[in-house]
Amino acid sequence: MTMPDQREATEARLWPDPVDGEFLAGLRGVVAAHVAPDADRVDREDVYPVAAIKALAQAGYTSLTLPVEYGGQDAGFARCAAVFEEASYASAAVGISLITILQAQTIVRMFGSDSLRAAVLPQFREGLITSFALTEANHGSDIRSLDTKAARHGDQWVLTGRKSFITSGSAAEAYVILAETERGVSSFFVRRDMAGVSTEKGPNAATFGLRNGPHVDLVLQGVAIPLDHLIGMEGKGVRQAVTTLDFSRTVAAAISIGIARAAFDGALRFARDRIAFDRSVFELQGIQWYFAEMLTDIDAARLLTYQAAHALDRHDQIARFSSEAKLMASRVATETASRAVQICGAYGVMESAPFGRYLRDAKAYEIAGGSSEILKNTIAKRLRDLHPA
Repeated sequence: MTMPDQREATEARLWPDPVDGEFLAGLRGVVAAHVAPDADRVDREDVYPVAAIKALAQAGYTSLTLPVEYGGQDAGFARCAAVFEEASYASAAVGISLITILQAQTIVRMFGSDSLRAAVLPQFREGLITSFALTEANHGSDIRSLDTKAARHGDQWVLTGRKSFITSGSAAEAYVILAETERGVSSFFVRRDMAGVSTEKGPNAATFGLRNGPHVDLVLQGVAIPLDHLIGMEGKGVRQAVTTLDFSRTVAAAISIGIARAAFDGALRFARDRIAFDRSVFELQGIQWYFAEMLTDIDAARLLTYQAAHALDRHDQIARFSSEAKLMASRVATETASRAVQICGAYGVMESAPFGRYLRDAKAYEIAGGSSEILKNTIAKRLRDLHPA
């Protein structure tokens, strides 16, 4: 029988390092200490993993790609993707919590005024928890027209409305909000402790996967914010949001890779240790074929994900590569998690085993953060642009 330390070494060799080993070793140490021990409880109780996020922030992992002047490391997106992959290997709920932080960080960094960047961006290094509040009950994924309104009154903006089904909203300390002004949909930065901001838990707040706390409604009742809390130009909010989502889809793919690897490794350990008909389950040729197919698919999706990360650094066809990566990685994660359950048999469907969590998280990410159908439309649009009729 393979000993635990030998297993870890084997798994490390199985998955080539996408970035330098020293960085990964430190990252995996933090994940092992602060993310993995609480993963089952976070999923079971559907709570935001505050302690894990604060620990990752303290270690510098939530501000990697920020410029040094704002407390970041000016790191490339391959390192950023590695953080999402390794964190999600332990807990996809932590991965989804990290992504709403990156989304708010990205839109402020790319489009915010100098004063807003100076006020907000250094706080991510200190552990600022944020949410990307786009969705409304009457509009869903269509953010071109919104019921939430913003009007300028003297030296401030006043926001009124309700955002629905907001990921990370239960614990967020600040929100990026889309609201409609006289010039169109615009982006705003709003802190939770501002007067008129509240959250409500509706009847559909819970999801079966990616459970990082209830998806709350964010209620804005005459919320007054400074003028510089308008992010970028008035009326450009849709374009800003789409650009931000293009960035975040690459790390969303990394979350799916983390889930797929965890399901694969767990099933492989079971198959090697489980004895049936006087030999390990892994010795059955049909089971080996399952693993061969899963390994090939994960390797391919992982390569595409890190290609997309490098494309972010180059600003090269970001919408195309990020959409391809998320489309493929989310499908591979769901298929791998499902196959892992099958390989493990009765153990695979036990509540005490992690495979149900892997499957629920994987499937949820074929919907969340850009459904597979939306991603196919984005990829097809790029193809039409390259080869017009």
